[in-house]
Amino acid sequence: MNATAQLYTPELLGLAVTLADYPYDPSFPMQGQARSASCGSTMDLGFVLDRASRIESIGMKVHACAVGQAAAAVFAAQANGLRVDDIERVHDALSHWLAGEGKLPDWSGLSIIEPARAFPGRHGAIMLPWRAALQALSNIRRAR
Repeated sequence: MNATAQLYTPELLGLAVTLADYPYDPSFPMQGQARSASCGSTMDLGFVLDRASRIESIGMKVHACAVGQAAAAVFAAQANGLRVDDIERVHDALSHWLAGEGKLPDWSGLSIIEPARAFPGRHGAIMLPWRAALQALSNIRRAR
């Protein structure tokens, strides 16, 4: 099996359809955007937070390759209940893992995109949801 076939597995491709479960709503109070410099993929992301500053609802608009779409779906499936520190911790761990400097972060579903580590051109698309989320949540950190 060639590397591309190992990357675009049925599981990875199937995640793209789950993005319909997270419709983007421009009225969400927390908004973030991210763009991958390596491939041009983009994401708009919005959150509603609960009183404890945990993600209560999420919506996204993703213009990305299948890998970026899969990363967004994996992110969205686990985002509810998390705080900015949780997102930041996984963002940093994921960055290190993609650079070959650590293990795959503990985030359910990330193993599906693990083959993309061998494709540096896809790393920016993988990071889109974490980068957009940190931008959206940045006003919480500034308010502290």
